[in-house]
Amino acid sequence: MPSTRKHLPADIRRAVTVEAVIELAALQNPRDITTAAIAQHMNVTQGALFRHFANKEAIWQAVMEWVSDHLLKPIDASIDEAETPLSALHAVFMSHINFVSAYPGVPRMMFGEMQHSENTVPRQRARNLVKKYGDRIILLIEQGKQEGQIDPTVNSLAARTLFIGSIQGLVMQSILTGGIKNITDKASDVFAIYRRGIENTQ
Repeated sequence: MPSTRKHLPADIRRAVTVEAVIELAALQNPRDITTAAIAQHMNVTQGALFRHFANKEAIWQAVMEWVSDHLLKPIDASIDEAETPLSALHAVFMSHINFVSAYPGVPRMMFGEMQHSENTVPRQRARNLVKKYGDRIILLIEQGKQEGQIDPTVNSLAARTLFIGSIQGLVMQSILTGGIKNITDKASDVFAIYRRGIENTQ
């Protein structure tokens, strides 16, 4: 649970607020999270929140920015450390799964934002994250083709969709069964099936 100290520097207060929202999202429908609930979770007043955020949408925007930063940085690190495009794809897959396991509220928030009919700033941030993520997958697939690891006839866009969809499927099933903490147990087997579908066996 976030710190309950009343007086914190602005940047720390904003970070603690983001943490509170992510924790709450793991416990309830993100759309039902109110600023009153956030403030109560942090043991502060709503007025204290609004000294650092103009409104609820600004809080959600900060959350989406946090998610983008904390998901993409480990993914980029795992890509840099991988020796081949296929091993990089596996590393990205597992890095994403580990992130979801550590922060189960995040996928619930992402799904919620992507379902919004309004083109809000948080929704734009969520879509931008998905695009950046997908671009990384496309690049690895194309590199795999060039290096002879991935079947050159594979449709890169479809392979990207299947990669992301496999993770989303694991996440959704884990949320529905209440077993998101055990999601990593299934992830390697799922990726192995994905790999067999794109790998160059010639």
